[in-house]
Amino acid sequence: MDMTQIIGEFTVASVQPVDWAPEVTTALPTGHAHMVKEFTGAIEGRSITQFVFAFDAETTTGSYVAMESFEGRIGKRTGTVNFWHAATTIDGADRQDPQGTIVPRSGTGDLADLTGSVDIRIDADGTHHLVITPSPQR
Repeated sequence: MDMTQIIGEFTVASVQPVDWAPEVTTALPTGHAHMVKEFTGAIEGRSITQFVFAFDAETTTGSYVAMESFEGRIGKRTGTVNFWHAATTIDGADRQDPQGTIVPRSGTGDLADLTGSVDIRIDADGTHHLVITPSPQR
């Protein structure tokens, strides 16, 4: 794959909170949820997501880290792969310090050698996009 970005839209099909009682209380509530996401466009398929957060819904301030197990098609290639992403927000509308990467050697099928970065972009209307920028193949 070249360095061209591959972009797909996604929706969250389901969210299941995980019972979790942290032993340390901070100024922001923490939590953990399992999500199922559905992807369309140049990225098509679904992912099972482990979502961990420190977030205050009242002030819309917090950070999250997500680990996803994806199955489907990325560009013209099919298979499975893991990727993670994280970001912070101060007011719920901004995304600060976004990070993300495809987990090396996690892919199967045509995605077995996929590496690169991952980002989440959110349109003004709330549409969510997964953006994958593949690394050059070695």
